[in-house]
Amino acid sequence: MAAERPTGHTAAPAPSAPGASPASLASGLADERVDHRFKALPPDAEGLTVRALAAERRNLFTGGFTTPVLALSAESVAHNLDLLETYAERHGLAFAPHGKTSMSPQLFVDQLKRGAWGITAAVPHQARVYRAYGIGRIFLANELVDAVALRWLAGEMTADPEFRFVCYVDSVRGVELMEAALSAAGATRPVDVVVELGAGEGARTGARTEADCAAVADAVAAAGSLRLVGVAGYEGEVPDADPERVRAWLRRLVGLAASFDAAGRFSGTEEIVISAGGSAWFDAVADVFAEIPELSLPVLKLLRSGAYVSHDDGHYKHLTPFNRVPEEGALEPAFRLWAQVVSRPSGEQAFLNAGKRDAAYDLDLPEAQVVRSGRDGSVRPATGVTVTGLSDQHTWVRTDEGVELEVGDWVGMGLSHPCTSFDKWQLIPLVTADGTVTDYIRTFF
Repeated sequence: MAAERPTGHTAAPAPSAPGASPASLASGLADERVDHRFKALPPDAEGLTVRALAAERRNLFTGGFTTPVLALSAESVAHNLDLLETYAERHGLAFAPHGKTSMSPQLFVDQLKRGAWGITAAVPHQARVYRAYGIGRIFLANELVDAVALRWLAGEMTADPEFRFVCYVDSVRGVELMEAALSAAGATRPVDVVVELGAGEGARTGARTEADCAAVADAVAAAGSLRLVGVAGYEGEVPDADPERVRAWLRRLVGLAASFDAAGRFSGTEEIVISAGGSAWFDAVADVFAEIPELSLPVLKLLRSGAYVSHDDGHYKHLTPFNRVPEEGALEPAFRLWAQVVSRPSGEQAFLNAGKRDAAYDLDLPEAQVVRSGRDGSVRPATGVTVTGLSDQHTWVRTDEGVELEVGDWVGMGLSHPCTSFDKWQLIPLVTADGTVTDYIRTFF
């Protein structure tokens, strides 16, 4: 019997049930109706719920999907999730993966199931998404000075006494703005903050010197709506980063925590948070955090890497710490963008029907990996096929002399930079190695 296909309103069901678990709230995403909002999904699935479509276990290539279509490898995502869980456990690290990479409640649930302490955010919108899907611990890796967002935060913390929120402070002015907004909002609990140590002159955010950090900490101590719980920063911004420079900066971060502790600055908390860790230097974080001396309170060594969940075929393929420590394992690229040859104007040139609206291009161009014949479905390596550019809706391809590539063929491409791949797709097929679509990953950008 065909699944019911109602017409009319098709918006995503709003999360509900305060206090419900992230898993139960994320499961409600499967009740959303499939329609024109979601690129590449089968037109004949219009009106089905995501749950019903997933239950059909369609094949990505023969099940009615249109091109271009972005797919996530189910096996590679599971492998990557497992690997970072094991890595964090092995090195005694807590883990708050950066959710900005995927903005997917389903993947957050998978990360939490694998022991994540919480989820990292960068801006208030992301934190609101997290709270809508029941995330109980949020680390916001930014100074939060938006009065409207702080009023929302105060309300969340009042409504849910178990909700844990930590964010950066890196300026006296920022502390003053936070204090004013939280006081005006009638905050009933202090907001936990960590002083951000900048990665060096010319780097991104963060107080530049230990003296600057101390001044920020003094301002926090004078603010009734804030509580100092630790220090943090981002080693990926260390100028001219190499292992020696990154470790030197991380030791400065640890030294800052130790000096703050010796001065009694953490007397109002139960544990000291020391946090760092992007996706390029978490091996250095693990090494230096293993050297943290005994402090007066337990230490939460919080890693924040996020791109690992899908990894990639470009930027992070070259930067991943697992290249330096191969004995610890290896991440697997999980994205593949499939596009179709729509023009073959010459023996050296072809055009595909994917472009900047579909593929990440801020770091590297997509990489042609395989060709699937439009005639018989056979798959071969994309030898001699090179992506040379992207237009809004076209991929420019150069082919070597004698390479067989014809209109109608599908080209599977690897992508670089997960953060700007996820954000172009609202509903992404999760695909097994044989092409079976087992689920759909919903994103909120």
